[in-house]
Amino acid sequence: MLSDIQIAQKCKKEKITEIARKLDIPEDYLELYGNYKAKVDYKLLKDYADKPNGKLVLVTAINPTPAGEGKTTTTVGLSDGLRKIGKKSVVALREPSLGPVFGIKGGAAGGGYAQVVPMEDINLHFTGDFHAIGAANNLLAAMLDNHIQQGNELNIDPRRITWRRAVDMNDRQLRNIIDGLGARTDGTPRQDGFDITVASEVMAVLCLASDITDLKQRLASIVVGYTYDNQPVTAGQLKAQGAMAALLKDALKPNLVQTLEGTPAFIHGGPFANIAHGCNSVTATRMALKLGDYAVTEAGFGADLGAEKFLDIKCRMANLKPDAVVIVATVRALKHNGGVSKADLGKENLVALEKGMPNLLQHVDNITNVFHLPCVVAINAFPTDTKAELKLVEDKCKELGVHVALSEVWAKGGEGGIALAKEVVKLCEEKNDFTFAYDLDMTIKEKLNAIATKIYHADGVDLVGNAPKQLIQLEALGFDNLPICMAKTQYSFSDDQKKLGAPRDFRITVRNLKVAAGAGFIVALTGDIMTMPGLPKVPSAEKIDVDENGVITGLF
Repeated sequence: MLSDIQIAQKCKKEKITEIARKLDIPEDYLELYGNYKAKVDYKLLKDYADKPNGKLVLVTAINPTPAGEGKTTTTVGLSDGLRKIGKKSVVALREPSLGPVFGIKGGAAGGGYAQVVPMEDINLHFTGDFHAIGAANNLLAAMLDNHIQQGNELNIDPRRITWRRAVDMNDRQLRNIIDGLGARTDGTPRQDGFDITVASEVMAVLCLASDITDLKQRLASIVVGYTYDNQPVTAGQLKAQGAMAALLKDALKPNLVQTLEGTPAFIHGGPFANIAHGCNSVTATRMALKLGDYAVTEAGFGADLGAEKFLDIKCRMANLKPDAVVIVATVRALKHNGGVSKADLGKENLVALEKGMPNLLQHVDNITNVFHLPCVVAINAFPTDTKAELKLVEDKCKELGVHVALSEVWAKGGEGGIALAKEVVKLCEEKNDFTFAYDLDMTIKEKLNAIATKIYHADGVDLVGNAPKQLIQLEALGFDNLPICMAKTQYSFSDDQKKLGAPRDFRITVRNLKVAAGAGFIVALTGDIMTMPGLPKVPSAEKIDVDENGVITGLF
């Protein structure tokens, strides 16, 4: 059996100019990065403003497990499947972070015969967007510390700096550091730390900005800390937004690549959904909507995180309305939710499978009854699944009136996504009453409770540690009208990753609240969530290699 990377390397790719031609993109909008990658100028959106949008399809999933769900694989295969039935579809995905590539997950460009290519480039550096984001983040950090060193005209309290440095790597050693040591000219010693680049507010700003002007306004609004008299200090006061935008001017343009079957794919931006807002850029999504009849996009991790933020944050800010939602599940992952260990997931176990079904059904209920959107369950087939197991999932869904389709895209590519594609087309013809989970005029505490009770099915929210004081300060500063970005474990509806299935009788603990004024939301950190992951005991990096001909191995 070929590995993902071997399948990708055997693919005969089309020139990116040919892929652009499928979308009727004039060459004047293209900036080529070799033969198979290009950036598309966001000015295309202004020139195509009068062109009607296609249908917007969101792909999400149940809570992730060690068994894997295949959300990106399903997204790619669904788009290929739509092309197979004669629909003009476009994929819009996030860019992989080097953190998980070298950490626990390995590559993140789909799998089997449903991948985006060039897979190695997409997983490693790509067009340099993440490096630009990290550089802009760290330029702001450098200008902030330099301001203090050069006399501190803004009266910044070094103990109340909230802006951290960033690097796109899982490096737990950098979570908490002391910098500025040495001679007086080496800076002001203070406690500091690093976030992974995908958790940087600059990443969120890039993904939500519509053009350079909007980008600069958002960058200027970033709060980096507070003065001795408790006033927020912004990047604009440090006069950093122009230089930051200069570093980001090319990163702001979406990247165009292709699937194994030549379906156009925009891959742009990459905030994680457990510690950030978890969606690809608004610009890439809008471009896919303008250029295709169906724009198929995904949101990070489970629907309780990625889909909730896609709907409550991204759709609200960008005035987007989804036409259909796909919830990806696997027999293996459902059995894990039913208590089966990873080593035994390949064995048929109908009892555990039925016990794990509530996790899937709760996600379906949230999408249909909280957000009022039509959805279909995509059963992502694995070779170890038995007919009885697949039938059980299908029957349980149909008993409750839930649309369901078997997805075999991993093994068959677009051909294996035809059944799912037909279901999606039907759903997109239905009218829906899309509703947000909360209103912006609610208080911060009310919004937190709405997400916790409606989406997680918790009993409520408890603010602990610094959170109560931060809540009062955010409201006093006028930030109470912003949406909420919950930073929570992806493995459970709760903030305890060990609570699988659809837990009840629990509360969500918020220990930190901070404003991301440039992005336009408040980040609520729950449980023990961290913004700088660490490497596992055996990182994927140990298996990655390159030979004398430049051929990379080990990226799945």
